[in-house]
Amino acid sequence: MAGADRTGGSYSVFDLWKSVASPWWRLRMLISTGNRNTGSCRNIHVMKPALPLHTHPIFLIGAGGIVNSAHLPAYKLAGFSVEGIFDLSTEKAAATAAGFQIPRVFSSLDEIIQAAPDGVVYDVAVPGSAMIAVLEQLPHGARVLLQKPMGENLEQAAQILALARQKKMLAAVNFQLRYAPFILAAKEIINKGEIGTLNDVDINVNVYTPWHLWDFLYTAERVEILYHSIHYIDLVRHLLGNPDAIFAKTMKHPAMAQLASVRSNIILDYGDMIRANISTNHCHNFGTELQHSYIKLEGDKGAIKIDFGALVNYPHGVPDSFKYTVTNDDGYTEWKSLPMDGSWFPHAFIGSMAEVMRAAETGGLPDNSVEDCIHTMACVEAAYAASKQGGVPLSNFQFNRND
Repeated sequence: MAGADRTGGSYSVFDLWKSVASPWWRLRMLISTGNRNTGSCRNIHVMKPALPLHTHPIFLIGAGGIVNSAHLPAYKLAGFSVEGIFDLSTEKAAATAAGFQIPRVFSSLDEIIQAAPDGVVYDVAVPGSAMIAVLEQLPHGARVLLQKPMGENLEQAAQILALARQKKMLAAVNFQLRYAPFILAAKEIINKGEIGTLNDVDINVNVYTPWHLWDFLYTAERVEILYHSIHYIDLVRHLLGNPDAIFAKTMKHPAMAQLASVRSNIILDYGDMIRANISTNHCHNFGTELQHSYIKLEGDKGAIKIDFGALVNYPHGVPDSFKYTVTNDDGYTEWKSLPMDGSWFPHAFIGSMAEVMRAAETGGLPDNSVEDCIHTMACVEAAYAASKQGGVPLSNFQFNRND
């Protein structure tokens, strides 16, 4: 199954929860930490991705918003060493370097490559359309973390995969939702069999997204699935493997008509016994009261509900919540809340980079390798093809009325 679990080095859910659960829940221990905001003590579940034995130097290519808001804060939390940065805008690179104490700012891609120390990981955070040109210039055998998406379409993704193979690169894609603390916790519950066999995945987003923060999207031929729902498609693959087929419809909104699409419905087909649905609406501009974004996972013995707050009232966000339930032998079900340390942004970005560093140490492939992520891009391509193809016309079933 795609996306095998690799959460070694994290605190075990089942070694932490006993005293927050009712007696029927089979757990052993509790972590208590001080609440930094109030000074009070509360039960916090700490879930961390597996980290490398040693930190590896990072060179950043790109100094955009996601680098400043997620990559660099995550690397600071993890203790990763960012030693240089390049951006087409020297001013942006210099400002980012000053904000995060990056010692070297380079004026060209060639210059940053020539200065690269042994064991460097190139963190390539450029638009999908520029990815191939950057990879063509990186050296043979380079270690690379590519910002998602893996190109703008499956054709470009295939070129990226071919380049990585040809140049024997250790290349991965930053599909970081896989490594969000709440996903690592959910995976451990699932892999332990506590909620039984997973048979239902429901991801639902109803928020207002200020797309104007990303100017390049106004000229992009693809928007919502390629730049947002791709995370959820990758997550479903990570949990269930590759689907048999994709059904989808992605659409515009009257208030955002200049964008290619801002709403999507996607069904990943895993046969008759598993439901996997993704529904997104980025145009709920009616206050935050009814905005929501959640991931619900159901098995035959229990369920998990994750409300991830990063998208609500964006970019300010609201706190996440993690709830779970297991039906005991008597048929009793009770939902429990588990406070979680960390969130999607920036904490999940630690896992993406850590996978590249760990693979460099072990000689294996990272969990998020281009070899795996090409299948996420295939699902995205299938979703756009399904949307273009459309549904079955009702006119196929018209009949003569008996007047």
